[in-house]
Amino acid sequence: MKKKILFVVSSATQIGPKKRPTGNFLTETAHPYVTFRRQGYDVDIYSIKGGEAPLDGWADKDNELNQIFLNGEGLAQLKVTKPVTEIGKLGQYDAVFVPGGLAPMVDMPENELVHDIIKTMWESGKVVSAVCHGPVSLLNVKLSDGSWLIEGKSLTAFSNDEEKGYADADVPFELETALRHHGCNFSFDKPWQPYSITDGRLVTGQNPASALGVGVRVVTILESNA
Repeated sequence: MKKKILFVVSSATQIGPKKRPTGNFLTETAHPYVTFRRQGYDVDIYSIKGGEAPLDGWADKDNELNQIFLNGEGLAQLKVTKPVTEIGKLGQYDAVFVPGGLAPMVDMPENELVHDIIKTMWESGKVVSAVCHGPVSLLNVKLSDGSWLIEGKSLTAFSNDEEKGYADADVPFELETALRHHGCNFSFDKPWQPYSITDGRLVTGQNPASALGVGVRVVTILESNA
């Protein structure tokens, strides 16, 4: 049976006291999307509010995979997303993926519905994945036994070193610090270098350069279970 991936993306268009424009980072959305579609998987994209989901990171629009996304079904899907309230049965999906960009720092840390989606996917034996600031969606997810999903798990995300000078004046908190506070085994590479890791069914990537690696790692898990 064909695999199916659920993308949960942000609806935020600005962040911080200076109202910095933001959105879902293009590379972090496009690279996994194209990877999954090339593998023959179906992809559904839902956003927090529905409607057109914002994109950021246009400086890399000429990248080959980004062009495939922008000129194909990817961007078309992003323009007409349904809200996460309408996702329906999660059992139809084999994995959930959350891209980064600063946007998810706005509408995902306290979003109980997003947390419940991730919890349900995890406890159903599905793959949970995110990249860059996307792992903020995992931060406050509690499992049925009351423990944090990320407690004791090896993961990565946008590092404090990368946040300095990029968006430290805009984000509500340092993502690395917050993730560590909930007991994960956080690791990272040099700023802006590709770094993605797998811990069982949990796949995370550090930054935009890591998005392709996250997609490939998710495919590896799903194909090993085929």
